[in-house]
Amino acid sequence: MTSLVTQAQEADAPSFGKGIFNLVGKDSTWSMKIGARMQLLSIASWNEGADGGLINPEQSFLVRRARLKFDGFAYSPKLKYKIELGLSNRDISGASTFTGDAPRYILDAVVMWNFHENFELWFGQTKLPGNIERVISSGNLQQVDRSLLNSRFTIDRDVGFQLRHHFNLTEKFLIREKLAFSQGEGRNVVSGNLGGHQYTARVELLPFGLFASNGEYTGSDQDREEKPKLMLAATYDTNQNAVKNRSNQGSYMVNDIGFFETDINIVFLDAMFKYRGFSLMGEYAHRTATDPIAKNADGTLTGDLVEVGDGLNLQTGYLFKTNWEVSGRFTNIKLNKDITGRNPQKQYTLGLSKYIVGHKLKVQTDLSYLSENAGRDELMYRLQVDVHF
Repeated sequence: MTSLVTQAQEADAPSFGKGIFNLVGKDSTWSMKIGARMQLLSIASWNEGADGGLINPEQSFLVRRARLKFDGFAYSPKLKYKIELGLSNRDISGASTFTGDAPRYILDAVVMWNFHENFELWFGQTKLPGNIERVISSGNLQQVDRSLLNSRFTIDRDVGFQLRHHFNLTEKFLIREKLAFSQGEGRNVVSGNLGGHQYTARVELLPFGLFASNGEYTGSDQDREEKPKLMLAATYDTNQNAVKNRSNQGSYMVNDIGFFETDINIVFLDAMFKYRGFSLMGEYAHRTATDPIAKNADGTLTGDLVEVGDGLNLQTGYLFKTNWEVSGRFTNIKLNKDITGRNPQKQYTLGLSKYIVGHKLKVQTDLSYLSENAGRDELMYRLQVDVHF
């Protein structure tokens, strides 16, 4: 027993939340950090009845996310890589003929080459530079999960190239530019390009300099910024001849000659502010399409529609020194009713989080009220445990 304990104490393992293994080649030509995480979720929801009371209670437990992560550099620190695999049912769902009838295990598989000064070229499958809430890792969220704006408007992941660059306008004022050219079909698609291609451009302004620990892409002010930090950003995305009803997301618009194709454009405006435990995040999304109503070759309707419209998401929170945090979120979704037939929705969410080891070990809970014009309201309660090695 003494021998086993001694060996365990002498094992050169990282501290909690810093990866399971951090490996570096003997000749320092490669490195790999191996990590794992899981999110265990419980949900309870109630719908509004005809008399205004709550009916149809539903409750479920699920492994919301279970993932393996690998990242490091190959040959030179200027050539980095990232691989992330999803293992939960929600992570791998969506198998179809377009994915070779295979589960969608791969979330990220990308190489990042810093080929000249502040220029970096990415190649592979990863998140596009879209709305801030999507780019924030699901393990670093301020509340249990992302908002309705993200689920309706995100451009998520795709396969292609990205060019990234940054420069300082003044000593503190940082500007970052991100360009992407991608297939336009979403992740794990192996059938090739079905419509046109997708083009994404994003610019980020950080007038007060960098956030601590990349905090502009982390929920809550974990570092309790000593000075105000702000990021303002805008993204424009166009998917030429898109064949899905939400750009590279959603369902395929099948017609009698194959697929209905239309140009789909999305604009995102977002901001992140942090100061001494207080955080504020805002997002606006606007989607348009050249022709949002899918048709057959003879002009008859297929029944598919592009989800055009607007979304607004505002979220704020305060992290106490005890590492308890209260947060609130307001989301307004207003799709074009004349086209989609959907009523406007508003969701109000109140969250409570306890960070035991930052985002690496935390317990989060929230209560959401969803109100829909001329529709049935809904109440939802969630409780989640997040463990990240």
